[in-house]
Order: sequence, then C-alpha cells, then structure tokens
Amino acid sequence: MATQQTRLTPPESATSFSRWLIPVAAVAIHICIGSVYAWSTFNRPIHAVFPNDPWWFSPPYTTFSTAIIILGLSAAFGGTWVERRGPRAAATAAAILFGSGLVIGGIGLALKQSVLVLLGMGVIGGMGCGLGYIAPVSTLVKWFPDRRGMATGMAIMGFGGGAFLAGYLNVYFMNMFGVARTIIALGVVYFVIMMIGARLIRRPPEGWRPEGWVPPVNRNKMITNLQFTRNDALQTVQFYLLWAILFINVTAGIGILAQASPMMQDMFGKTALEAAAVVSLMSLFNAGGRFIWASFSDIIGRRNTYLTFFVVQVILFLLMPGFAGRGEWLMFEAALFVVLTMYGGGFATIPAFLADMFGAQNVGAIHGVLLTAWSAAAIAGPVIITELSARAKAGLAPGASKIHIYDQPLQVLAGLLVVGFILTMLVRPTPSTKTV
Repeated sequence: MATQQTRLTPPESATSFSRWLIPVAAVAIHICIGSVYAWSTFNRPIHAVFPNDPWWFSPPYTTFSTAIIILGLSAAFGGTWVERRGPRAAATAAAILFGSGLVIGGIGLALKQSVLVLLGMGVIGGMGCGLGYIAPVSTLVKWFPDRRGMATGMAIMGFGGGAFLAGYLNVYFMNMFGVARTIIALGVVYFVIMMIGARLIRRPPEGWRPEGWVPPVNRNKMITNLQFTRNDALQTVQFYLLWAILFINVTAGIGILAQASPMMQDMFGKTALEAAAVVSLMSLFNAGGRFIWASFSDIIGRRNTYLTFFVVQVILFLLMPGFAGRGEWLMFEAALFVVLTMYGGGFATIPAFLADMFGAQNVGAIHGVLLTAWSAAAIAGPVIITELSARAKAGLAPGASKIHIYDQPLQVLAGLLVVGFILTMLVRPTPSTKTV
C-alpha cells in the first residue's frame, strides 16, 4: 500500500557530504555503460572474426540485441533489489558485470568463440547496463527533491555522452590493438571508472532535505506526497500511461537513429562518410537534450514537457519529406537534431515524472519496470522505418529517385506521436492526501 510521506529535517551536522558528488558518480557510471550505444563501431571488426557464422547467430547483431533486451529485463527485475540493497551495492555489481562481460567477450573474440562473445558482452554486460542505468537515477531523485529533472538529466546525459566518446575511442584503439584487445582493455578501464562512481554514490540520511529548502505549501497537483511501492504503481492507470508514452517517444527517436545514415544517403545523396559525421553530431544533441529538457521540466512540469515533445515531433516528422523533396538539407538536418534532443529528453525526464507521480522512495524499482518500454521500442522503431522504406524501395523502377521512400514510415511515426499526445493528456494525478 502507498503510505503518507513524512519527512523530518535532521540537524545540519547529520551529514557533511556534498550532494553534488552524486551527479559526478552517476555520470561516471553512465558514460561507461552508455558506450553500448556505440556498438555499431564493433560490427564489421567482429563480423570479420566470424565471417562464416549463420545469419541467425551473427555475433555483431545478436549480441547487441541481446544486450538491449537484457538491459531492460535486468532493470525491471533488479529494481526492487537496487532499492533494498542501496545504490553502492548496485553500482558495484554493475561495474563487475559490465567490466567482466567485456573482458569475457574480448576473450571470446581472441579465441574465436562466438558463444563467449554473446555470453560476455550480450548477457553479462547487458545485466551490468541495466543495474548501472537505474542505480544512480533512483538515488539522484532522493538527493535533489528540489531539482529532480536537472539531476536525472545530468546522469542520463552521461549515457548519451558515453556513446559519443566511445564512437571515436573504439575505432582509434581497434586500429592500434585490434578488436579483441580493445574490448578487453575497455572492460578493465570501465570497471575502474564505475568502481570510483560506486564508492562515491550513497543514499541521503533518513529525513534529509537540502539546506534551506522547504517543500512548497501549494504543491503541484501532479506531485504526490505518498510513497508507492512497485506493486502499488503497477495497479494504477498512470503507470501504464507513462509506459506507453515512453514507448512512443523512444519508438520515434530510435527509428530515426536506426535509419539516419541511409536516410541521408537516399534523400540527399550524401556519402556514407558525410552521413556518419551527422550521426556523430546527433549523439551530441541526444546527450544535450537529456540535460536541457529534463532541467526545463522542473520549470514547466513533466506532462507539459512530454506534450511539447509530441507536438513538435509530429510537425517535424510531417515536414521532413518536404524538406527532402525541396533539397532543404539544413532544415532537414536541424529537424533531426531537434528530434534527437527530445528522444534523449524523454529518457531523462521520465525518472522525475515517476518520482512526482509515485514518490521518490521506490522510484528505482518502478523505473526499472518502466524501462521495458525501451526494450519494446528498440524492436518497434527500427522495424517500422526499415520495413516500410524497404517495401517502398522495392516498388521503385530501376534508377528511380529514392527521395520519397521514407514518406510513409515518417507519416506512420507521426501518427504514433499523435497517439502519444492524447495519452499524455489523459495522465491525471495520483492520490496525494490519502492511503490508496
């Protein structure tokens, strides 16, 4: 049952620990696990190690898909454990799992054993990603009740930033040492960095609140003063609305990410190298949007932030085919960048949204279950845009322009975003003054 929230302010001497070390720890952890988003840099080098493996067990692709699925499942099932054992134990477990997973995967590559690659980088590394993702977030909302959005935005910005850094470092070190040694070395380095973050991270003392901060008397009606357990939250309509909202926002963004390079080549005739440069820039907007939009949500509210996401993205997805048809490259590029800020912003805003709706005490467990929306969207988004564009391309006459093969998938995603807007409008406050 959800219980009435009570907060007592302890003496100022109760802790001399600076809460600003918590975002530092969170970013350290998220930069490491965020490197999973740069997986595409490993695809061809790993495929070269296993050129004869069947298509249904191709290590570059099955390993990444497994890691993302395990990430969502471990976050869902490990959230309660994270809240029970605390962020330090969870972050330590994440460091051990993620670091050792990469080392095992690297050994598998050195020995040319694809099962070891799948086990290490896919299963064990995916578990480390899931625990490492939720552990800092649940802690930040407790340390920053006054700035929930900004705090979670800082941490999850690290996840997006990790992909940008790893995208360059992976290629640089693989050219020097080869793929197997690079992955083993990265496993060791990431383990050390994540362990430093684990040593810094901790829960606030019982009843702690920021010095000089008093919860507002006239509370926002979208912010409850109850503490819901995970099972309580799963019995509410609000949880499933938020699940669907995150699913739709991620589906649209990840669909663009999955097909961004081919889109630019087909719609504007860009070379693979030119498209890759833009994709790299997109990762910066993805990371920056996580901090900017989550911080902005502290001002305008979480629901209004998501409403903004859906309205703006519907307009942009419908305009993109026209930009391509008229050859307006800069407008198309700007649209991609804005969409990516909202893709990242959706990830960063949702933990604060959950804390508002269900209380901060068990947000790690609730957030973990909600992240299954990410796993589902990772399948749905690429399928929508890839399959529909492939069908349109197959129907073209030989030598015909490919500019309009993405019109239908972009329109389908726009329609899905309209559904997201409607669902966001349906979100209502959870009870704030009585036991439920």
